[in-house]
Amino acid sequence: MATTEHRRKQRGSRARNSGNTGNSQGSGALNAFARFVLCGGGVGLASSFAVAGLALSLPWAVANALVTVVSTVLATELHARFTFGAGGRATWRQHVQSAGSAAAAYVVTCGAMLVLQQVVAAPGAVLEQVVYLSASALAGVARFVVLRVVVFARGRRPLTAPRGAARPVAVTVARAAAPAEAAALCPAA
Repeated sequence: MATTEHRRKQRGSRARNSGNTGNSQGSGALNAFARFVLCGGGVGLASSFAVAGLALSLPWAVANALVTVVSTVLATELHARFTFGAGGRATWRQHVQSAGSAAAAYVVTCGAMLVLQQVVAAPGAVLEQVVYLSASALAGVARFVVLRVVVFARGRRPLTAPRGAARPVAVTVARAAAPAEAAALCPAA
């Protein structure tokens, strides 16, 4: 009985710490999104200035690629530790999956900047920042969904097991010592 009560308290503690007290899934998602905006948005804002600075000496696409790699590693660690409540360092799988969503965001930001260059002959730094940050925000919302649903999903089943498939159960079989005589096996013998 004591272990059952202890487990129940642990589950309640985990629910409170994850930002989802059981009232609704929406409040947990809303809290996670707020943390995502603070962590990812802070890294993204710093990245925009880093891209602008590097673009003075490198082609913009190269500067954006370098900053995207560094900021993705940093943001993935922050999201693993704080945003999605994993509580520890991000795994290699999470880094790779996060990099995939960052690559898609990179394509969106580069595409937005290419469109800007086609529409405006000589855009100023402020307009470039507005376009870059707008594209980053749009890509960021999509990344939040991917990170929450795929990369840092809790209680996820292995990709190879179909939904509803029975999980393997470990069975221990104890071997009895074999009797030496046939009469011990069957008293009628």
